[in-house]
Amino acid sequence: MRMGVIGLRRGLHMATWGRRLGMDVVAACDRDPGCLQDAGRLLPGAELTGDWRDLLAQRLDGVLVANDFDAHAPVAVEFLRRGVHVLSETAACADEEQGRRLVAAVERSSATYSFAENYVAHPHVRLVRQAVDAGELGRISLVEADYLHGLSPGQVAALIGDPAHWRGRIAATAYCTHTVSPVLALTDAWPVEVSAFSVDVADPRAAVVLTVRLSSGALAVTRHGFLQGEPDSHWSWICARGTRGLAESVRAPGERAWSVRVRAEAWATADGRVREEERVPPPLSHAGTAVERGEEGTVLVLRAFRATVERGEPPLVPVRPAVAASLVGVAGAESLRNGGRPVPVPDVSPAAVRRGQ
Repeated sequence: MRMGVIGLRRGLHMATWGRRLGMDVVAACDRDPGCLQDAGRLLPGAELTGDWRDLLAQRLDGVLVANDFDAHAPVAVEFLRRGVHVLSETAACADEEQGRRLVAAVERSSATYSFAENYVAHPHVRLVRQAVDAGELGRISLVEADYLHGLSPGQVAALIGDPAHWRGRIAATAYCTHTVSPVLALTDAWPVEVSAFSVDVADPRAAVVLTVRLSSGALAVTRHGFLQGEPDSHWSWICARGTRGLAESVRAPGERAWSVRVRAEAWATADGRVREEERVPPPLSHAGTAVERGEEGTVLVLRAFRATVERGEPPLVPVRPAVAASLVGVAGAESLRNGGRPVPVPDVSPAAVRRGQ
């Protein structure tokens, strides 16, 4: 499998893992000469360029799109038009028009689109999903998810205070897919409307809370940004409450942060006793060596992409859920500008297509 990579910060990390997993990374691109220099060292033999359009002329099976957060969709569309499979990072689109163009490009293409949403595949999220799928929790009523960084005020200002950097120009709600995508995966639902609130009006861009009504009738509450007390499970915590029980990642330091607490009340158990246990995710290995917990999601995303390209397996996160999760952030920005007023999330579900929307 011949692979190209666009964007060599997060992209370079994923490219090195791609090579370890058997992908032939033959071309890489970044505007930053320093990133290209790093790529030359870590990806020997790959053709390096400062213009992503140069990769369009390469004979590629797949391309990883990991350039600026809000610039993925136009690049993905160009490669899909040429029949190149796309693995796209964290935001599928910057607005509804981009999202719908991306969906249309995928459905016209001979190639596929996969969302590189590693948080869907993290160990604690997989354990919660197992409890949901087994029916242990009953019908899901409420899902909560955090993606939080406990950085100093100076570090936060350096990240989001520069309008020339993508973190400085995106809306405070935009970087929501690390929480919303796991919510959608756990519930098999679609976002219907969102209300967004700044956590602290004295520092409104630092952290936001999104309340998202889902097509299943459940509610999701997600928090992301910069707040103290970040979880050790790769900045991620998740909790699913159902009509019969609860499953949540453990709020604990170190390795236990990847474990999940599952509880059923006495009335919901066969023997009339409270059932509570802490479940530890099984290790994931590659080439006989255990993969670090924080890398498991990345490894599984790349394995799934290779299986999609080489064996025709369905994408781990296909285009419509990717666009839906991204549009929660877009609608959330409108809500934030209007004092938390609920805003409909554009419906890109297959059901909307059947209704002619």
